[in-house]
Amino acid sequence: MFVKLNERVSLNLTKITRTKIDHVEDGIRVRFYEGQIQVAKSQRFEKVKDAQKWLDKLFKQLAK
Repeated sequence: MFVKLNERVSLNLTKITRTKIDHVEDGIRVRFYEGQIQVAKSQRFEKVKDAQKWLDKLFKQLAK
């Protein structure tokens, strides 16, 4: 199942093995991995809570 992360990136969630909310230089991002390889990252968030809310919303859209 493909999901659109932004205007340029669609992600095949059937291949994603893990996600990680990570503190990076420019803020907080959700990273998507296939095994050990990072294949995508989300937009920048100010708070971990905002990133978690965005990720939960993304997964709820898939459950429909």
